[in-house]
Amino acid sequence: MKNIFILGIRGIPARHGGFETFAEKLSIYLSGSGWSVTVYCQEAGSGRIYQSMWRGIKLVHIPVAHDGALGTIIFDWKATCHALGQRGLFLTLGYNTASFNLMQRIKGQINIFNMDGIEWQREKWGMMARTWFWLNERFGCWFGNHLIADHPKIKEHLSTRVKAEKITMIPYGGDEVCNADASLLDEYNLAPGQFSVIIARPEPENSFLQMVRSFSRKQRNHKLVVLGNFDVEKNSYHRSVIDSASGEVIFPGAIYDTATVQSLRFYARFYFHGHRVGGTNPSLVEALGAGCAVIAHDNHFNRWVAGPDAAYFRDEADFCEILDRLIPAEDITLKMRAASRTRFKDRFTWEQVLGEYEELLTHWYPTK
Repeated sequence: MKNIFILGIRGIPARHGGFETFAEKLSIYLSGSGWSVTVYCQEAGSGRIYQSMWRGIKLVHIPVAHDGALGTIIFDWKATCHALGQRGLFLTLGYNTASFNLMQRIKGQINIFNMDGIEWQREKWGMMARTWFWLNERFGCWFGNHLIADHPKIKEHLSTRVKAEKITMIPYGGDEVCNADASLLDEYNLAPGQFSVIIARPEPENSFLQMVRSFSRKQRNHKLVVLGNFDVEKNSYHRSVIDSASGEVIFPGAIYDTATVQSLRFYARFYFHGHRVGGTNPSLVEALGAGCAVIAHDNHFNRWVAGPDAAYFRDEADFCEILDRLIPAEDITLKMRAASRTRFKDRFTWEQVLGEYEELLTHWYPTK
């Protein structure tokens, strides 16, 4: 039996975001294929490391008394130290503390890195954090035995650090949503097809302010649902987004109920995607899987994922013109929705993505 250890995430079952969802999907898939899977999980509090089983997967729970970035760094350090005593193959998701993995390289353990996006380019980070991410991106490239890029442009970027043959491109996957419970929209006073949706972290590089402000320029007889945690007391950007919104914009907060989020995607007229930095974004893949008509920021990351039939904007004026043109154009919207499903089935199903992962991991499994 082949042993694999997954590091770099908060743990499974998934509760926190895209990487955790991917780790859960991959763990279940590999376990079903005969692998012994171990996932390191961060726990709040103090005490000894302990283990549990979930759906045939071993979970190593590491209590950490600190919150935030410091807690994550402490957790990654403890997980890496624990992994040094294990035998098998190691998969590290993200490079944020890749400097720690030098110990694994020295010991001769085989460690595959999923390099995620270009974290140090994100506007939210200060100079110290950007420097940390910039350095650890390079450490990941050097210390990893092989790298996984989730987008062709990420592979192109990493190829400036290491030889291209050290990198395999495998995108993120998603679930296809072919139906959803329309009654879940009632809580938000929404009707199918009469609203659009944004699902993302409300950060400057995700274009929240530009999209909300542009949507709110005029009455549209159409609602915009903006999911995400907004803290107007502590975050001036969040306050600016909400202050710019018209009465047709709804801020329900972050919604973690899967069925509700699927209904919001499935019945939305459009999915707005403002991300300007990153590779294959999980939320955009999930929108394709739900057959959303996509209006996205115009950059090479989004264009490769969403394909040529999505609509793309560069600035607020572009976005406003697209809304004016497409909100009433139901025939075009239907074509965009069909194109999204085709693009999803071509490249982003979990069956295809997880199969490619297993093939790569099997190739790299240590023979001794």
